[in-house]
Amino acid sequence: MKGNFFKGSAFEPLLVDGLFDSPVSFGAIMDEMPMGTVFLDSDRRIVFMSRALSALTGYDTDEVRGLPCYSVIRSNICLQQCGHANSSAGLFEGQANIVNRQKQKIPVKIVASPIVNQQGETIGFMEIFEDLRARQEKGWVRDISGRFENLVGKSPQMDKVFNILPMIAQSDAALLITGESGTGKDVMAEAVHLLSERAKGPFIKVNCAALPEILLDSELFGHQKGAFTGATENKAGRFRLAVNGTIYLSEVADLPLGLQRKLLGFLDDKVVYPVGSNQGVNVNVRIIAATQRPLEQLVRDGGFRSDFLFRLSGIRLQLPPLREREGDVRLLLEHMLDTFSRQCKKNVKGLSPEALSLLMGYTFPGNVRELKNIVEYAVSVCRSDTIQAHDLPDYLAVDDFRLDQPGGFSMAAGNSMKNIVPDARGTWMDTEKKMILEALVAAKGKKSQAAEILRWGRSTLWRKMKKYGLE
Repeated sequence: MKGNFFKGSAFEPLLVDGLFDSPVSFGAIMDEMPMGTVFLDSDRRIVFMSRALSALTGYDTDEVRGLPCYSVIRSNICLQQCGHANSSAGLFEGQANIVNRQKQKIPVKIVASPIVNQQGETIGFMEIFEDLRARQEKGWVRDISGRFENLVGKSPQMDKVFNILPMIAQSDAALLITGESGTGKDVMAEAVHLLSERAKGPFIKVNCAALPEILLDSELFGHQKGAFTGATENKAGRFRLAVNGTIYLSEVADLPLGLQRKLLGFLDDKVVYPVGSNQGVNVNVRIIAATQRPLEQLVRDGGFRSDFLFRLSGIRLQLPPLREREGDVRLLLEHMLDTFSRQCKKNVKGLSPEALSLLMGYTFPGNVRELKNIVEYAVSVCRSDTIQAHDLPDYLAVDDFRLDQPGGFSMAAGNSMKNIVPDARGTWMDTEKKMILEALVAAKGKKSQAAEILRWGRSTLWRKMKKYGLE
């Protein structure tokens, strides 16, 4: 090595000699390294800093030469457990946070080692820094998808969602998640909560379609004793239970107009008013809402407030249907096969070509939820280590369910849900509405029998009939 490297403030070009036919620039070599590197003298003062570390810290090499390492790197371990505190300690490795020139905290992996001359004397130190931000950003997808199979995916459509999800999680603005039934709106809402600074707070879910208005009002905002018949004591309500956390409103399209107005007021001032009380209570809660219904159309029809929609969709996230997630069906299949094989204590390793062909050609109107049900059923009935076509639900083989077939319906009286075929030319809501009508015709108007045909509960059928104006 030629040049004044570890001594003095003057700096000459550093050259590496002896490795090649002619000397080469040491700085040019180090600047090509993807990880940041710094060389220190025996007093732990900077003598050289690579381009990668310069970009990480925001400081140029020339302006930091001669400065103490800790005044530039500013790591949380510098003053506590410096890797060079003992020159004979040898290699040091650990993770820490450094603070750059813009006062940003950056997670890094540090590898530090003493530099020893031919006489065995420590004449300086070398430190290598690996930026862990990219690894952590990818890690959350792995951690979250381990809990929620809906978030398993590598398609461009899901990559777009994954890329913006951490930013959405760090915001406190109201979030509206839209998408077809079964696309994972519920688990996406919980994933946003878990990735946010509210993760240690409660995640409270409320189904807006499950209760009549007066009970839902009490459920959300609480009530005072005597506010209505049966109110024998004070009740806090979900908003107050969710303080410092997140409240998730599923099926928000079913909110009555009166409650929409009340929630609009909360979004403006973060104050809740219990039923029967004029005394407001400040609560620190983030709202996440979700729906599969077209809210803009509901606004035009007078069933949803336009001002509430604008305020609710401070951030809006549209989840893609499974049929549009390129390549994710195979990925989800592998994940779910492994999951259900372990749950059922079976050794199901894969699918036969025929079974795989049936699944890959299916439209999945029920999206990830439907795929999960299909795989769980197939693993349960499978008697070998490979799922065969006959292990899959019968309706998968119906031509009108196939991606390469025109849409339509085919259902005779008394048939079950497996014979109801989605219309690929319309939306899933159009399909669902038509399914209900077909089932009612087949059941001759008997709702309980129609629910059996659809394999729904009676309350589910009643709610969907109300939603589509079929009651």
